[in-house]
Amino acid sequence: MNVNVMTIGDEILIGQIVDTNSAWIGQQLNLVGLEIQQTLTVSDTRYGILEGLKHTSKDADIILITGGLGPTKDDITKKVLSEYFGVDLVFNEPMWEHITEMFTKRGYPLQEAHRTQCYLPANCTTLHNKMGTAPGMWIEHEEKIYVSMPGVPYEMKYLMENEVIPKLKTRFVQQAILHRTIRTAGVGEGMLARAIEDFETNLPASIKLAYLPNIAQVRLRLTGRGTDGAVLNAALDAKVEELKTLIPQYIYGYEKESIPEVVGQVAKEKGITIGTFESCTGGFIAHELTTIAGSSAYFKGSIVAYSNDVKMNLLNVSDETLKNHGAVSEETVIEMVKGGLNTLNVDYGIAVSGIAGPSGGTPDKPVGTIWIAVGNKDKVETHLLKGSDNRAHNIKRTANIGLNILRKFLLSN
Repeated sequence: MNVNVMTIGDEILIGQIVDTNSAWIGQQLNLVGLEIQQTLTVSDTRYGILEGLKHTSKDADIILITGGLGPTKDDITKKVLSEYFGVDLVFNEPMWEHITEMFTKRGYPLQEAHRTQCYLPANCTTLHNKMGTAPGMWIEHEEKIYVSMPGVPYEMKYLMENEVIPKLKTRFVQQAILHRTIRTAGVGEGMLARAIEDFETNLPASIKLAYLPNIAQVRLRLTGRGTDGAVLNAALDAKVEELKTLIPQYIYGYEKESIPEVVGQVAKEKGITIGTFESCTGGFIAHELTTIAGSSAYFKGSIVAYSNDVKMNLLNVSDETLKNHGAVSEETVIEMVKGGLNTLNVDYGIAVSGIAGPSGGTPDKPVGTIWIAVGNKDKVETHLLKGSDNRAHNIKRTANIGLNILRKFLLSN
């Protein structure tokens, strides 16, 4: 069955809010074997909604609509739906009783707008919305199903979970759609594709591979489709195991695991402590590590050594090193790690110093030149990054690459 989603709202089109409804709906439908073919956002206008309905209904069996069902005059979805289907708006007494009861319990006065809100397209079946005043509307027209829901996320989610998905499950036989996500770092998309080219070529027709690149990371998503979920699960698990043997040096985690989360897992397993000593990232690596609940078990702190004075006074970087090699140098980050280990009394550390941009570069050290060092009291490893002139990108990329280097260092030392 083909499913399309149409969201209504100028606030989405102008970027005032992000459309999280479509993403959530897609996740929930996927769990029951239904897939969204496309999503569309239209304006809060008669023309926008009518054109959106025409477009989304062309190649879909199920059209899910969110937005524009409130009591205010700009909420015109019901009126446009009645025009689209060629039916009248009729007063819905059960809805009025629901609104009256809700407002009475809360001690709020009823407005004429709430009574107006109870006029619904004559061809709709109402879906009870315990979370708000606007009901969901289920409409069957020319062998297609249209479902209109409020745009308020918690109201939409309630209707999807308690009304819409149960009704869809009774109407359609769903195939199993299952996913596996393999998270990689330290390799670009092109090189990764070459490394697993034969693997991808030999995948069965029931399993597809997608590459989902991000900053200094690539997610591999295996998607399987079939009628037998148990058989499909086993096939996907076998393919994940195959990837483990093909690219073990690049895989850092699975499903929703992040690099900071995996670093934390390794640190807890080994019973070690970590500190960060940051210049150009300004504490961003520490921020990434502390987004993980329970990180206080292994993360002791950070020194943001943005100036040379702080590098010398808190991290014991020598004045000679800074004069001879500069703050952005291999020699400096080595001393930052060694000094930081002592200052924070931690077992392992990561230091970064560079030119994040967009200015500050020189012919010898252009913008995007960043040195990373990871180490313990016995050993320090260094890595040189060459980035772009985009400051935010350089900082995020340095954090992702640096944490992956730290992860590998923790595992091998």
